[in-house]
Amino acid sequence: MRNSMLYRALFTATLGATIASPALATQAIPIDTLARLPALQSMSMSPDGKHLVALVPSPKNPDETALATWDTGALDKGPTVVTPSGEHMKFIAASALKAGKILAIARQEWTGQLGGCGEGKVTGATRTFITKAYLTGDDQKSFKEAFAQDTRMTGVSKQTQECLELAGTTSLIDMLPLDPDKVIIRQLSGVSLGSNYYLYNLKTGDSELLFRDNLRASPSLFDSRTGKVLARVETEPKDGDYERRVLFLNPGTGQFELQPALTTKLSDRYTVNPVGIDDATGKYYVLTDQFSDMVQARLYDATKHQYDPEPVAADAHYSIARLLFSTRPANFNQVTGFVVDGPQRETVYVDPALKSIQAGIKQAFPDQQVSLVDYSDDFSKVLFVTESANVPPAYHLLQDKKQVVNLGSSRSGIAADQTGVERWVHYKARDGREIPAILDLPAGWKQGDAATHAIVLPHGGPWARDYLGWDVSGWVPLLTSRGYAVLRPQYRGSEGLGRGLWLAGDAQWGLKMSDDVDDGAAWLVSQGIAAKNRIAIFGYSYGGFAAIAADVRSPSPFQCAIAGAPVANLGRLGTSWSDNRLQRILQGRTVKGMDPMRNTDKAHLPIMLFGGDRDVRVPPYHPNDFYEAVKDKVPAQYHVIPDMPHSMPWYPRQQRETLDLIVNYLEKNCGSVRS
Repeated sequence: MRNSMLYRALFTATLGATIASPALATQAIPIDTLARLPALQSMSMSPDGKHLVALVPSPKNPDETALATWDTGALDKGPTVVTPSGEHMKFIAASALKAGKILAIARQEWTGQLGGCGEGKVTGATRTFITKAYLTGDDQKSFKEAFAQDTRMTGVSKQTQECLELAGTTSLIDMLPLDPDKVIIRQLSGVSLGSNYYLYNLKTGDSELLFRDNLRASPSLFDSRTGKVLARVETEPKDGDYERRVLFLNPGTGQFELQPALTTKLSDRYTVNPVGIDDATGKYYVLTDQFSDMVQARLYDATKHQYDPEPVAADAHYSIARLLFSTRPANFNQVTGFVVDGPQRETVYVDPALKSIQAGIKQAFPDQQVSLVDYSDDFSKVLFVTESANVPPAYHLLQDKKQVVNLGSSRSGIAADQTGVERWVHYKARDGREIPAILDLPAGWKQGDAATHAIVLPHGGPWARDYLGWDVSGWVPLLTSRGYAVLRPQYRGSEGLGRGLWLAGDAQWGLKMSDDVDDGAAWLVSQGIAAKNRIAIFGYSYGGFAAIAADVRSPSPFQCAIAGAPVANLGRLGTSWSDNRLQRILQGRTVKGMDPMRNTDKAHLPIMLFGGDRDVRVPPYHPNDFYEAVKDKVPAQYHVIPDMPHSMPWYPRQQRETLDLIVNYLEKNCGSVRS
């Protein structure tokens, strides 16, 4: 099954230093251990089970990536070929394809004038990145820009060509498992800057146009056998809003027919996603929250224009994130399982063979999350990943349904007892709303011990959420191994935990959304976990906004704030972020509330701000302007991280610098938090 695949210092006077206890210091995970490149990442297996592909640290420079290929029949010999990143383009992801091909994604720094193309300045130069996809063979002898034969068009200006490169010209949409050579790709048009969808032959490079989208219409479901478009989505303005319409292909007439039962207002933000078709009945599988606060999987009859009365898959407390369909010829397109979007993404298999394989692996790896990544048609080879909150992701290969080959951990040198216990919890906000959260206790701490120091860590987005398991940012293990309890509130406005919680955050930036964060700190105190005067707030992106908001809100439960890549100025944020026009409009309408830049006179907490100088999502003026406004009112620092973009992956030097800043600030400049 092909499962789908996220600056220099200016500062004022600081508070007195405090000293970490020797007992905690012996358990601390070294910063370099968390900051270095993963030993294995982005690993996948070819459909025939013959090759593994992954990114590894480069043999030329351990701070850079390399593309590696293994022969699954000779794993003891190590990689058959390793290609280091180039002088400029650095590998950031890879995937094993069919027909002996590998898809590699790479990026490099770029500085220039965008002229309105993508995120960044409309006028003047922007520091950002160019990302490209490359195709190579299992032998990695030659690399060429993937699916790119149509991107160099006669008459297209140099500026438009640069725009195409900055936006990322191509992406893989569907592997079409039954076809030995063809895949479906999405390619930006050099004329309209919309997207064209092609049936692409990996061996010959030939392509066939399947769909030409625009700002108002795009395909939403392809036939996994032929590549034919089965469903499309249209977005039309209506009564000051937008209407999202789903149309299904009528096989008799060859025409797309509107489905009124699936039509919704864009501002209502209902989930209505066609994800497959049932071969036996011709009905469509649709993921939707039209019947429940949580997303369910339902069958929909396009001829009768109605849903079946009962869901195919549903959970009382969490949404269904995905349906899984077989890619094996023996039972192709049959539903093999579904993914419950709970505290962790849990796959529930209904296919007997996969259910048995998953159960056997879980028995061999107790207390760890198990994810099947890829498997061969006969199940003779199954690539899977294990992880937990205190054990970094590790890759394994199950061979012949009995032998497990441990391929390696993404991060070695981390002991399970260096971090504490992780739990999914709930607490009441001041208005009675129940707020889910993830609680990570410090290493060695247990209920009844003296209250400890704590960090409240709101996630970014805010249309996002956190999951149980290893924290890839490194922030949580960094803190828990140093004796901090960490609470990650899934405040109102968080996506994926029910439509009600999501919508409740609209226009509540710095208001009820921040109340939820403060109430999380109060809950830590009420549970005896944190001492009242030993709590800090740290967040990144929207979480950085929450940290800045805490600085100008009173009373505050926090002793200091750390704000990474923080939004500070709601007035300037507007709809300038994101490369998706409709998302900018839709989410932009909800970005309202308390604007920290209009309340800087109320700043009262020591604060450290940091951000990257290649961040186009939250440009440096946000943290810089807030720093300039409060530096004479409170102890403040602002650090600019060279060449760091908004989202990961970051270079190891950037990880080392930011992790070091966080630890030093908490230990030396955060008042009573470490006392």
